[in-house]
Amino acid sequence: MNIAIVGAGNIGSGLASVLAKTSHSITVVDSDNGVAAAAKLKEQGVEVNAGALKPSVVAADVVILATPFAASKAIVAEADFSGKVLIDVSNPITDDFSGLQVGFTSSAAEELSALAPTAKVVKAFNTVFAQHYASGLQLNGEALQTFIASDDDAAKAVVTGLAVEIGLEPKDAGPLSNARYLEPLGFLNINFGYVLGYGTQIAPKWLSE
Repeated sequence: MNIAIVGAGNIGSGLASVLAKTSHSITVVDSDNGVAAAAKLKEQGVEVNAGALKPSVVAADVVILATPFAASKAIVAEADFSGKVLIDVSNPITDDFSGLQVGFTSSAAEELSALAPTAKVVKAFNTVFAQHYASGLQLNGEALQTFIASDDDAAKAVVTGLAVEIGLEPKDAGPLSNARYLEPLGFLNINFGYVLGYGTQIAPKWLSE
């Protein structure tokens, strides 16, 4: 598949670094058309393409929005995501980290779905700290989990496959409306890591017998 990753911060670059090890073609999109991000990744031995937003989205089968929620809203209004699997990894946290911008009756993923109604929106990867992409996506020898929510079963299957390919353990989290619970979980994980002092070598895990 052709995968476009919009946003080249820690999360976007981390996802690019692991996805580039698969058979998929990876394009990084950023404010300078991904040039600096692609060059930096190349210095780390990671080969990806650089691209502008609109043509990269047109060419992509899967688009990953690795951008803050506010930026993601502007991005979905700028390009045509019709028919694309659109993965939202954001946690819509306020600028002062005091809470969530949306919740209870909606979620960032649902808001993006409303703005891009012809896209196949999937919530995933929002509980994985960026640091894990450089350390094997494991803790104590066990694969980290990612929780995947979507109203489109085929899109969910695509993202589930990608999660397995990069070494994560996918968990079906039901419909896209369950992003209302996954985003607070992501926020809680951030609180554990940065406010309560647990650090970033942590991750939520759903256990069952």
